[in-house]
Amino acid sequence: MPRDTYKYHFKKGNKIVHTGITNDLERREQEHKRSFGEGGHIKQVGHATTRDAALKWESEQTKRGNPTRKTR
Repeated sequence: MPRDTYKYHFKKGNKIVHTGITNDLERREQEHKRSFGEGGHIKQVGHATTRDAALKWESEQTKRGNPTRKTR
């Protein structure tokens, strides 16, 4: 399986406002800036991985209480 999926946190200042996965970090950052405002940025977590592994990580983030859904 290709390692083409990135794990990330979208942050505004030091606060994580969204946690997710994507195959295109630049596009996803622009989408989040439209939703959360221009002051945010994506911080990649680890290296590119398989989609299955990324989905598992994302599920673990939800269990830890990190925001994985759009909230304002």
